[in-house]
Amino acid sequence: MIKYIINKLNLFLISIIFSSELLSLEILEVKMMDSYKITREFPGKLLPAQQSNLAFEIPGKINVVNVDIGDAVIKGQILAELDDREAKAQLQQAKARYDLALQILNRYKDLRSEGHISIQDLDNANSEELIAKSQYEFYKVKLEQTKLIAPFDGVIQNRYLDTGSVINGGIPIVEILGSKNVEAHISIPLKFIDKLNIGNSYNFKIGNKRPKGVLARLAPMTPGGSDNRLAIFNFDTFFDPGSIAELKLSLNIEGRGTWVPIKSLSQSEQGIWAIYTVNDKKVVVRDLVEILYFEGEYAYVNGTLNDGDLIILGGAQKIIEGKSLNIQ
Repeated sequence: MIKYIINKLNLFLISIIFSSELLSLEILEVKMMDSYKITREFPGKLLPAQQSNLAFEIPGKINVVNVDIGDAVIKGQILAELDDREAKAQLQQAKARYDLALQILNRYKDLRSEGHISIQDLDNANSEELIAKSQYEFYKVKLEQTKLIAPFDGVIQNRYLDTGSVINGGIPIVEILGSKNVEAHISIPLKFIDKLNIGNSYNFKIGNKRPKGVLARLAPMTPGGSDNRLAIFNFDTFFDPGSIAELKLSLNIEGRGTWVPIKSLSQSEQGIWAIYTVNDKKVVVRDLVEILYFEGEYAYVNGTLNDGDLIILGGAQKIIEGKSLNIQ
């Protein structure tokens, strides 16, 4: 008798005498299990974790655009500027009004302490100072809004307008992509979603690299009405946005059964498969099984099989049900 292992299955060769002819059969000894491991591959796309179309909040004439497509920028860098002459003039006027209101308020405080004015006069002066101060702060913000600032470290993906363009507020000037982190957006069937845990690491293939990605979040709804949900994974390493990321998902699925070579199965009725075994009396019997999962040349099945049963590889093509085997 020759014994060897194939894919963790107990497979061995026996010789039998059947119809006065010596035959050789491969026999598999059943080992029942309570779960099985599956592997699935789900492709997706790498996208920058941060991506923005940047626009001025106020209308104006573009004075200068400091960056172009492909430029690396850092957070806080000035990317473009509007003509700020009007904003500066308004700020100067507001500052002058504020300075005057503050001087009047201080003078009224002295007069009030000496009893020369009423409380109402002092309150009016205080109110004028507050109004002038708020206008001054308002025009400081307006001057700041003439500059387009990078909100994070990144790379310029698009430049939409040039110097001299007159724009309304909200018109995109440049598009910036974050240069520190990327996300993999993977569409995963709903039946696998409950097998994933936010915060856990999963294996990926990106080009010739094999990084791990952490499941950050799941989209609350399925994309486009499909039976999938979008899963977003983060990486410690930066990869080029737009690259293909392939999730290598390996899961343990609960289910009583055993692995058998597909070549030992024969088609039966209504999705049930037949498999031939040798019982204690060395007689060929037909068992019925259901395929729970298959991968490569093997299938994980459950049915009427038990530990120690001897499966005949090749099925009905190798042997006839009900025949006795004279094992050598």
